[in-house]
Amino acid sequence: MTLPVLSLVVGFSLAGTILYLVRRDHLHGPYALGWLLLAAMVIVVAIVPASIDWVGRAVGIYYPPILLCLLAIAALLIKSLVSDLERSRQERKIRRLSQKLAIIERELADLRESQGLPPLRPDHEHDDT
Repeated sequence: MTLPVLSLVVGFSLAGTILYLVRRDHLHGPYALGWLLLAAMVIVVAIVPASIDWVGRAVGIYYPPILLCLLAIAALLIKSLVSDLERSRQERKIRRLSQKLAIIERELADLRESQGLPPLRPDHEHDDT
């Protein structure tokens, strides 16, 4: 199997997998868009392999195949940064929700106490799972 054929197979397999994951709601739109763009780039390079040489020369890279490595490293770094940003956003949201829940639970306990009702059973207290 030649490299262009293998690249086509990889590109279409990646695109198909991403579309399947989106359809099953395992991957959301903004994330899928980046992966589909990557799959499209792989397909374009497979169809027009000279494009790497042309782009490499255009940006002044003397050994154009290294451009693929540089682009792959850049894509991984960007993906890592985006993932860290998303995780930070989710952790901040979870922390705020936990604080709001604690306030509501305290208000509920105070309300039950003021009405002479017994406190709720602490079934989930200290449950860190």
